[in-house]
Amino acid sequence: MSNQFSQKVSEILVYSKQEAIRLHSDHVGPEHLLLGLLKEGSGKAMDILRNKLYVNIEGIKDELEACIRKDEAQLSFRNTSTFNEIMLDEISARILRLGILEARLLKKEVVGDEHLLLAILKQHDNLAAQVLEKNDVTYPLVFEELSLKQADVNAGMSGYDEDEEDMPGQAPSSNSNPGNASPGPQTQTRRPVNDTPTIDMFGMDLTKAAELGRLDPVVGREKEIERLAQILSRRKKNNPVLIGEPGVGKSAIVEGLALRIVEKKVSRILFDKRVVSLDMTSVVAG
Repeated sequence: MSNQFSQKVSEILVYSKQEAIRLHSDHVGPEHLLLGLLKEGSGKAMDILRNKLYVNIEGIKDELEACIRKDEAQLSFRNTSTFNEIMLDEISARILRLGILEARLLKKEVVGDEHLLLAILKQHDNLAAQVLEKNDVTYPLVFEELSLKQADVNAGMSGYDEDEEDMPGQAPSSNSNPGNASPGPQTQTRRPVNDTPTIDMFGMDLTKAAELGRLDPVVGREKEIERLAQILSRRKKNNPVLIGEPGVGKSAIVEGLALRIVEKKVSRILFDKRVVSLDMTSVVAG
């Protein structure tokens, strides 16, 4: 599995072990992974933390070390494990596996430092994620920044956003020649409601309801809504299915997505998209 990880991630793992030994920990936890990432000091993850989210790197280091030392002080022994003896704990091993999935979500074959950061935040229930979130570093923010970076790379390589070729309702790229572009697509960024009379007749536009303040805030479903938005942002296999008994909150998740689209808290691929709830009774009745 090691060939799935970049050289930078391998270096971060080495630094993580060094940090665990320095702080007298008996294992490498998520907090040591984050310290290793910060110690390595370069890469896409650090660029986002420093230059996009304007994080106080030294402040995060100090907070992590203080929490680790507090935990270690409660132990009755002082760990003296060597570099070869100290191992990843179960949560850190799970984070590495999550990193592989995060890389696939972003269409990458090799796990980079940015995917490791996403996995730490995705795991959520660990000291590293808690310290990051306390400093306003969240999974959606980092994922969005990485998605924008990838979109910029694609635009530079092909002259237009890769995702826009399947989305005829979107405005053409700013790199296109305005003299050759037809005036219709240039001014149309979202299909008017009256262009879909059948859907309008048999469905309810949840994004419109969100714009008008008719939807209640959705609490406790952040992970499900994030996952839904990620799947919808894919080029392929982008048809999510919500399964569950009546009343478990499937509709609330969809409404939460509509709210996020209106609030622009989703990938820009989903900006100005509509979420429509079909009234199947009306459809069947004709």
